[in-house]
Amino acid sequence: MAELGNTTRLAIFRYLVKVGPAGVPVGQIQKALGIPGSTLSHHIARLVSVGLIKKDRVSRTLYCTAQYPVLEELIDFLQSECCAGVPECS
Repeated sequence: MAELGNTTRLAIFRYLVKVGPAGVPVGQIQKALGIPGSTLSHHIARLVSVGLIKKDRVSRTLYCTAQYPVLEELIDFLQSECCAGVPECS
């Protein structure tokens, strides 16, 4: 959750979720979001470190992909904790 608290990382993750399971080259993320390369690299590394995205190198191109099972776990956690202990929310 902390990694998605940063607006740039959240934008990267949202973009990757929208593009689907095939992922996209890092250059496409950079172009779409207008993030400088070194900044993008830093944020991608943080998202990879917590398992929200995966990086794969294909020849000379680095692809990033959202990790949907991790996203589903996060959603399940949030739903299970929503209004916990408040009877009228159940």
